[in-house]
Amino acid sequence: MVPPNFSIVTSRRRFIHGAGLATTAAVLGAHVRAQSAAPRAVVEDVRTISLQPQYYHGWPTVTRRRNGDLALVVSGGRQGHICPFGRVEMMVSRDQGATWHWPQVILDSPSDDRDAGILETAKGTLLATTFTSLAYERLLLDAEKKQGQPGAWPEERLRAWQLAYTRFNAEERKANLGEWMIRSNDGGITWSARYPTIVNSPHGPIQLSDGRLLYAGKQLWTPEKRVGVCVSNDDGTAWQWLAEIPARAGDSVAQYHELHAVEAGEGRLLVHIRNENKNGHGETLQTESTDGGKTWSEPHSIGVWGLPSFLNRLHDGRLLMTYGHRRAPLGNQARVSTDAGRTWSEPLIIYGDGPSGDLGYPSTVEFDDGSLLTVWYEHLKESPYAVLRQARWKITT
Repeated sequence: MVPPNFSIVTSRRRFIHGAGLATTAAVLGAHVRAQSAAPRAVVEDVRTISLQPQYYHGWPTVTRRRNGDLALVVSGGRQGHICPFGRVEMMVSRDQGATWHWPQVILDSPSDDRDAGILETAKGTLLATTFTSLAYERLLLDAEKKQGQPGAWPEERLRAWQLAYTRFNAEERKANLGEWMIRSNDGGITWSARYPTIVNSPHGPIQLSDGRLLYAGKQLWTPEKRVGVCVSNDDGTAWQWLAEIPARAGDSVAQYHELHAVEAGEGRLLVHIRNENKNGHGETLQTESTDGGKTWSEPHSIGVWGLPSFLNRLHDGRLLMTYGHRRAPLGNQARVSTDAGRTWSEPLIIYGDGPSGDLGYPSTVEFDDGSLLTVWYEHLKESPYAVLRQARWKITT
């Protein structure tokens, strides 16, 4: 059954300016200050785009291909935020998100395949990323202990989890943990076997103007759990470690997560980081490189609470960051930079009517007319599971 679209037309939402902006800038510091022309977000439409409401959908990424199609990947087929059933699915739109085709399963390993990223390279190759997890083991163990007690799982659910878990023995389950990539040379019709990458992040790598692919992320299953950037010089077939990102004074790099990069112009690369350290917990931190990614500055606050950040360089050269906001107003926000990421605007609210914090991970594409499409996941009150959502919007000044 195809669920109905939950359409919401949102009126214009303006930046805080005047005295309010001055106060906010003073509190947040020099990295967030008023820019010459404060932008506004005009949201035209918000709707649900999932086609399988019987499953939980999480952590999507959307990209615009050179032929104009949109390709969206998501961790689908799920029973919840954590479960053993996650798989990577792809949906395609050929009309700028007005309609979406039925999802195609492009990767389904015996473990939980989580956050899905996608990129079309300059050569036309589609690269999809994910990572595998055994986080559901603890939930399964707890469920087994509670059998026969009030609140115990239905037998059918418990049995399904047990069967999924025992597809591998303990040694095989551990060996299956990793950061993975698959590739398609025919527009997503067929896909390669998965192969390992050095790091992972929810939205995957980016293409640089010099032809390299840059992947900012974190090592998930190594003792060091380094945070940094990797590069590929062969269209994503092989990856090499390039540089570590240092920790801010007083921080633990182990509490840096979910990075995303952008080529900002003026010879600058930026990476945004989800910060889980006590200092600025829940903020987005930023680090910069001016030597092609070989070295990175100490991460610093940009005055943005919310995560994780997805970065775009727009056609007019401005930078756009979109990010989830899991406190009031619950939803997704954006900020704009006109100076290659040195300063960021006050927030633009793309969507602020979420019923809970189980939402976010937005990613955004720009169309030729300058309008934008942002996709995220969200657990709505009327939905048994989290669904995919999108907003069509534009920035005005």
